[in-house]
Parts: sequence; structure tokens; C-alpha cells
Amino acid sequence: MSNPLFKEVSYSLSKLMDDIEMGEIGLPDLQRPFVWPNAKVRDLFDSMFRGYPVGYFLFWENKIDKSVKNIGTNQHQKFPSLLIVDGQQRLTSLYAVTKGVAVIKDNYDSENIEIAFRPLDGKFEVADAGIRRSAEYIHNISSLFAAESSYGPIGDYIKNLKDYREKNDIPLTDSEIKNCEKNLEKLFGIKSFPFTALQLSSSIDEEQVAEVFVRINSKGKSLNQSDFILTLMSVFWEDGRKELEEFCRNARKQEKGVASPFNYFIEPDPEQLLRVAIGSGFRRARLKYAYSLLRGKDLETGKFSSEQREKQFDILRTHQLRALNIQNWHDFLLIIQQSGFRGKKMISSKLSLMYAYVLFLIGKEDLNVDNKKLNNCIGKFFFMANITQRYTGGSPETMMERDLADLRIVNDGEEFINWIENAVESELTDDFWKTTLPSRLETSSASSPFLHCYNASLNILEAKALFSNIKIWDALDPSTIALKNKVERHHLFPRKYLKEMGITSTRDTNQIANYALVEWRDNISISDEAPKEYFNKYIEKMNEEDIDRMCYLHALPNNWHEMNYNDFLQARRQKIADVIKDGFIRLNKGNVIVDKPNSLTDIINNGEGLYTEFKSTLRVNLHTMQRDPKMEHAILKTINGFLNSREGGNLVIGIADDGLPLGLEVDGFLNEDKMDLHLGNIIKERLGADTMLHIKPRFEDYKEKRVFIVECLPSQKPIYMKNGNEEEFYIRAGGSSSKLSTSQIVDYIKQRYPNN
Repeated sequence: MSNPLFKEVSYSLSKLMDDIEMGEIGLPDLQRPFVWPNAKVRDLFDSMFRGYPVGYFLFWENKIDKSVKNIGTNQHQKFPSLLIVDGQQRLTSLYAVTKGVAVIKDNYDSENIEIAFRPLDGKFEVADAGIRRSAEYIHNISSLFAAESSYGPIGDYIKNLKDYREKNDIPLTDSEIKNCEKNLEKLFGIKSFPFTALQLSSSIDEEQVAEVFVRINSKGKSLNQSDFILTLMSVFWEDGRKELEEFCRNARKQEKGVASPFNYFIEPDPEQLLRVAIGSGFRRARLKYAYSLLRGKDLETGKFSSEQREKQFDILRTHQLRALNIQNWHDFLLIIQQSGFRGKKMISSKLSLMYAYVLFLIGKEDLNVDNKKLNNCIGKFFFMANITQRYTGGSPETMMERDLADLRIVNDGEEFINWIENAVESELTDDFWKTTLPSRLETSSASSPFLHCYNASLNILEAKALFSNIKIWDALDPSTIALKNKVERHHLFPRKYLKEMGITSTRDTNQIANYALVEWRDNISISDEAPKEYFNKYIEKMNEEDIDRMCYLHALPNNWHEMNYNDFLQARRQKIADVIKDGFIRLNKGNVIVDKPNSLTDIINNGEGLYTEFKSTLRVNLHTMQRDPKMEHAILKTINGFLNSREGGNLVIGIADDGLPLGLEVDGFLNEDKMDLHLGNIIKERLGADTMLHIKPRFEDYKEKRVFIVECLPSQKPIYMKNGNEEEFYIRAGGSSSKLSTSQIVDYIKQRYPNN
């Protein structure tokens, strides 16, 4: 008989909880999102109360050298000798309730799990407002487990229940008292509830652990290597794990006027950002390699050491800092936007997005690639990765591992650019555009990456909706939330029309090639009309040039409305592929819709964003019609944000937030020279006289109104703004000017002004 790779160990509930509290068992889930509903936690305690089995735990003995100094700042008294492989949610439930500690829910809000108990009949409930008002319940059993003995809680409960009954003239019988005492003693005794754990030997590796997990787990789940890494971080770098959690939490909530990772592309989770830091730091995509490195393993010798572990954690610290840098984050997401992708609804693969971020950080931070070249090549690569499904196949980790293996020997920016170019060219061949892509467009999936890339190309090519003057780019703005979207997908061959032809299958009627983006009002108007009827009706008022451009961008074959349906689909797929190719060519040239606008018309038409901000007035509050220092403060922080950004930007005074021209009269200056002089004076006073070297003010007419454009060039050194006795520092983040904290300022200046 072979020696087993595990041993069976018995625990009581109290022993388990003590080992977690001491750090003997590594439990990262207290800081990571807890996905169990509270009702399931209630049922767990109910089962234990009734003496039912509640499953086993699977632990893995850790190889960590306990003699070394704790690198992290956590208060655990021991390093974990056991890592949790299976049973994390149950252990988190048990620990949270018995110790009365909060968990982080999947929305990243902190919450105490309150399980109520009614001693009269031994019933468990999730506490709510009604239960909290009831004297029959112990509102939160955490209070019972915190007691040294059951004597005090039992006496308090009986007294409170008696008082309540007396007030309501309801007697509390002796049998009820005895039943309450019995059930409370039984609940208190759960501390001794027995558990069984299978403890895997430290001699087995990560792949063997994964195999064991899959074989004994009835659900056949895959082992998540990131859980192990986050456990290590909980021990050796707890602050780093917390930073990951905080970044993810803040990415989900928009806070005006504060620099944050909030965006419209992705709500990242810790695993995704961990992959970014590991990918850029270790040039590894497979987390099992990173886990081995962070445990202190030398991949060549196979030996573990504390020195090696500390060295690898230092690398992780550096690259996680870069990955969580807000400026890096938004600079990267702007590239994605510049590539035609307008928000999370157009991101078919979050993994592709994160891997593109890895490449961005390598190019920017490690190889110092020229900013414009980097933006262009990352945009192209992301577009290519989506249209070819580079990282969405059977083994995306394997593909990225290959890519990062190539980049391990790349030592300068030029080599990096060449590698990107070669990767893109090798995938996007003539055969791909002419044959592969049209065939892949034969799908009805609304989440298809090919559909998203087509819409991205329409954005790049500045297309308008079918039969409309509304730009698709504007209509797909994710920051605009309305009852109806500005544009909707319209069946070019309506389903009712196809039904009359005997075509009823959803897969046939909902083909990508049968859809076009139209204004929702037009979609309703067209309804089930035959293509020949509605198409001729809509183009009557259009000139020939506009019709030709519309047909080209919307990939409509000649006389499409009179074609056989299947012939139409085949012809349109090729034309869609041609439009996607044209969009990519324009992207390749670096000329896309969201480039920094120059003319006043372009500035205003493009709306507020990273490069543009509108202000109705310079100094007058439109609500009070009085001069208000807050107005000037808002003006100055916008200018400060542009000056400290990499690209600068334009402040336009005399324009409402929605682009409506208001003019300059309300500010009450005698003439434009006086207004220009006033702005110059407050800039010199609050931002410094040198700042004026980066300011180019001018006045122009727009729709019969006079407006004041303040062009701000990026400064060569950090610029602070005086606010009373304090100094503030603003940057552009998304479409607003955000104030940085002291620590954020230090980090930003290191990134933005490396020579200062």
C-alpha cells in the first residue's frame, strides 16, 4: 500500500476559530468578497444546532519557514501552517458569526452577518427590523459566543422575556423557561461541534492539490491559484492585499472631485489586478509559477528560502504599485476608448483587457516607450486580441504565457514596438480579413467580439446611426443613462417579414449581419415593414453622398433590400469585415475620433472629457447671480488639472455642461481685455506666475455667442494650487479634475515628472 498524501485531523469549532484567529489557518476571505447569502449562513448554524454533518475541510500544509520575520503588518501571532483548499465560505461564515467580525460582500460593502435565534423553539432567522424589535429573539448570536459562559446570556434573555411578557399580560411558563435554557445551552455548546479536515502534505505541489480538489469535490470546481496567493499576501504583505481590495471597491463607486479608479469599462476584482501585477512583474501568466515564486521557491533548483521569498515580494510590491496607479489606469483605459470601445458592454473579454494592461505597463514603466507610440501599439494590440479571440480560447493563460515568454528577452522600447507590430501583422493577414473574419461573423451572439469590433470600427470611422445624424460614438456613451437608449439594434430584414418567407429560427433571424444601429424612434417606426418599403422611404430626403457613406459604413450591399436573405447575409458579412479592416487601418494610423480636439467646433461637439471642460461663468454663480469665489476655485482647479496632465486640455468659459452657448455677459466685465486680465491675476496669485507660460487664452464666436477658451499646455514640473493656507494638487481623471491625497501626489509626481 502506498503512503497517503494526506492525514485526517479532527477539530472542534472553537479550535478551528482559535487557529484562524492566531493565524495558524490562513483565511483570506475575511477581506475578500463573501458570496454566501445570509440565509445559507443561517442554515449552516441550524444544521450544527441539530447535530447534522456539515461537510469536511481540505487543508494544505504550508512550507513557509516560521522562523523568519513577518513581512506584513497583520496582527496574526503565527504564520499559517495550513492553507484552505476547500471550505473557505463555511469557515468564513463560522468565523464571522462566532467572532462577530464583518465580511466584505460581493458589492464590496462591509457587513456584519446577524443571525437571530429564538430559544423558545430553537428557530434560527436572518435578523431583520421586526426580529430586532422582538423580545423572543436573541437578535445576534455573536453576542452569545462572545460570553465566557452561558450563565449570563441565559439569565439576561429570561429576564428580558419575562419583562416583555408581563407588560403584555402574557405569562412565561416554567416549561417555556426550561425550554429556553435547554436550547440556549445547546446553542452555546456548538463551540464543541466536531469537524473533520483532510490535511494534504506539504510535499505535494500545486498541480497535485488541484487534482485532489477536482476528484473529491462533487461540483468539479477548478482550483483558483489566486486564492493561495492572496493567502500569502494576507501573511507577508497584508497592506498590499488591502490595497487591491480598496482599488476594486473604489472602481465601483463614482466620487466627484476625487481621484479614483472608477470607470465605465470594468469593475475589476483582486484576482484580475493580481494577474496584472504578476504579469508585468514576473512576465508570467500562469499563477502557479507566481505562487511558487512568492513562497520563496527557486524555479531552477526547486529549493525554498526566506531570502528568495522577500526578493519576489519586493517585485510584487513594485509592480502592484504601478498597476494600481490611478494615472496609469486611466491612461490605459483612454487607449481602449481611443480604439473605439465605448464601455463595458463592448468588452467581450475582461482577461484580454487585463492582459493589454500588462503590456501597457511593461512598455511604459519598464521600457520607457514613447507615449504616442505606446498608445498606438497597445490600442492596435487590444483590437487585434479581440477580433482574433487571442485570449478567449481554451487556454488563454497558455497564450499569454507564450507572449510574456517572448517579452522576457525584450530589453528596449524599439524591440517592444517591433514585437507588438509582428504579433498584430502575423494575425491580421489578408486571409484573415477576406476569409476567416467573414466566416466568424456567421453568428447570432449579441456578445460576439466580432460585433463589438464592428461597432468599435464604426466609432473610429465616426459613423452615424442608420438614417440618422446621431453619431454612434455619442449614442453609446456609457455615462448617459436614459429610459431608452439613443440607438437600438434593428433587424434589416424584420422577423415578421422573414416569418412570411418561412424563416423563423432565432439563429437565422438574429444573425449579426441582419442587424444595424438605428435611432430607437426609427426602429419603432420601421417595425415590420419590408426592407424595400422602409429603405426607399428613409433615403428620399438624403443626398447621394450621404447615402453612399451610410451604405458603406453600415455594410449594405448594392440593392440589398431586394436580395435573397441568405445571399444578403453572405454579402454583408464580407462588407462588415471590410469596414472592420478600414477601422483598424485608421486606428493603426493613430487617427481616431477621441483625439484631442483643436478647433472650437470640435471641442464643443466632442463634449466634456479628458481634454475638455465647460464652465458657464468665470466668477458669477448663476443661482444667486452674485460673484462667488467657488466659481473661480472651480476654474482654477480645472486649469491645475490640465497643467498637471500629460496632454493638457481646453477650458471653455461661456458654455453650459450640455454644450449650450451662454456667452460671457453675465460675468459683467467691461471688455474682453478686463476678463483676460482678471483670469491672469487669479492664476498668478493661486498657481504661480510661471504658470502663465503654459496658458494660451483666446476669445471666439460660437453660435452667435462670445466664449473664452483657455488652452492649457502640459507643464514640465508639478504645479500646486493655493487654497487659503493649504496647497492642493489636481489631475485629470476621466472627465473631471480630481484632487490627490499626499501619498497619491508623491506617487503621481514620480510617474509624471521622473526628472524632478
